[in-house]
Amino acid sequence: MTAPVFVVDSLADAAAGATVELDGPEGRHAVSVRRLQPGEDVVLTDGRGRGAAGAVVRTEGKDRLFVEASALLSEPEPAPRITVVQALPKGDRGELAVETMTETGVDAIVPWSAARCITQWKGERGLKALTKWRATAREAGKQSRRLRFPEVADAATTKQVAALLAKADLAAVLHEDRDYPSEPLASAELPATGEIVLVVGPEGGVTEQELQLFAEAGAKACRLGRSVLRTSTAGTAATALLLGRTGRWS
Repeated sequence: MTAPVFVVDSLADAAAGATVELDGPEGRHAVSVRRLQPGEDVVLTDGRGRGAAGAVVRTEGKDRLFVEASALLSEPEPAPRITVVQALPKGDRGELAVETMTETGVDAIVPWSAARCITQWKGERGLKALTKWRATAREAGKQSRRLRFPEVADAATTKQVAALLAKADLAAVLHEDRDYPSEPLASAELPATGEIVLVVGPEGGVTEQELQLFAEAGAKACRLGRSVLRTSTAGTAATALLLGRTGRWS
């Protein structure tokens, strides 16, 4: 079993042999929930690509733990970077999408208020939902032993998504309509570096107006396979396909 991962604010000044303190909610989870004891292995990360592997040397109270760093770790910037624009699903399917995409290896997630989304993020409700998505990405990053957690951006409008697509090295909209011209994502030409941006529409699909705007921004319509996936699973499947094709899973 691999060592559990805990998040610290910064590891910029960490060095091999140094003692790093873990406190706050993460320290409480390590001490009071996981009940870690001196000698047990852990990994600390800032979630931005830095990590420190070591062993617990002591605990204090219910929420403080000290780790002697035996090795410094790093997770390089991914190439190509994969961003998924995720239309807002109903209920807790949004957190499910974020969780599985994070565990798979996505690099950034952009919540999208598509025209056919039943769920709309407004006011306090929207802020609460965004906080849940970010917390889910953080916990899934820890669970999957990542040192670089995906960024979860603020909710984007369709025009903002189009602007993001225009800057991408590969922009693709996952679209299952067989009457609409599309190509298999499995055979699309991929960049070796830069950024891939995928758009996952809502359960009701991407509208003609949205498709036109995205096409004008340079996005291709792509399909995954013969079956139609739900909005909460399509991003994960597409990310896995691309990670395999780009060699990032090699």
